[in-house]
Amino acid sequence: MSNVAARCLVAAFAALCAAAALAQLPASRAQALESLDDAVAERRAHAVIWFAQNGGPADDKLLLPHLGDENPIVRELAEQGMWVLWTRSGDNAVDALMTRGAEQMQARDFAASIATYSEVIRRKPAFAEGWNKRATARFLAGDFKRSLADCAEVMKRNPYHFGALSGYGQIYFELRQYDKAIEYWQRALKVNPNLESLNQNIEIARKRLAETRKNST
Repeated sequence: MSNVAARCLVAAFAALCAAAALAQLPASRAQALESLDDAVAERRAHAVIWFAQNGGPADDKLLLPHLGDENPIVRELAEQGMWVLWTRSGDNAVDALMTRGAEQMQARDFAASIATYSEVIRRKPAFAEGWNKRATARFLAGDFKRSLADCAEVMKRNPYHFGALSGYGQIYFELRQYDKAIEYWQRALKVNPNLESLNQNIEIARKRLAETRKNST
């Protein structure tokens, strides 16, 4: 996922949290865990919000199943909540660098952004989102080979990072390796079925692949 899209999701999640009736949120982690499996969608939604507000990156595993929740609001909250958890490094200095890198990327100063995210990675190599953001900056800079390498590092640390899986697809599409683009977009959809726009991407890639094969015969 692009940095701008991720920031929009985080902002949207924050707005939803602000609108939630906080008095109805679980009072403890134990209550939140119990509410995640509640038959009432509103309680599941409140549990997802609780973990996004109070949890750590490892709690994304608790939200992962709710990407396929029967309730659309819970699904949306789970997706946005996972991005919130993923961007939480646990280090204020690293978080400040992440913000700086995002501002540099938005200003299209990709060299500076890549340097900033490289410093994030140097300081906190286990932080998957540092690698993911550098992959995005390198993709936007046209450095597809190194962007792929950074995506691989994301997947080592977070094998169900649907943003990185989608990013793989974007890179391979640009490289005209349409079969691989389709493969990774399908993998992203398997993790997060809410990425409905990828279905259209897959159809376009299939048409391009068919044309390529036809022209090569």
